[in-house]
Amino acid sequence: MAALLLRPANSARPKPAHMASKIENLEQYLGTLDGVRAGTVQAIIDTIQADFPEATVKIAWNVPQIQIEGEYVFGLSAAKNHLTLASWNPDSLPTFADRLTDFVVNKRTFQVPADWTPDRALLRDMVLDRLQQLGLR
Repeated sequence: MAALLLRPANSARPKPAHMASKIENLEQYLGTLDGVRAGTVQAIIDTIQADFPEATVKIAWNVPQIQIEGEYVFGLSAAKNHLTLASWNPDSLPTFADRLTDFVVNKRTFQVPADWTPDRALLRDMVLDRLQQLGLR
């Protein structure tokens, strides 16, 4: 009979290597990624900031989040083979369903390939949708 190994109740699960410590800023986050994923994350952020120059990047939950007027409007995280994107409006994905047919769509997020070329109109419209939900536009 194999021995059952138990971890003490007060010990934390080991974190994946890229999440081993708290991420403090975007540059540090990008440094945990390979060149393709880092480039795509930066391109998504640049695309959003091109239409919303007031947007700032905040690291929350160890991943980049876009804020406008202190409110979360878009978030993203990198996985091994894709990026997960979230508009922060829990009701928005059905609104954009016809524009997300090429992606894996979950309840509140969607996944794009790691080498995705950002769709400026889609990102702009998702951020605008969130701003309207917040009453900021």
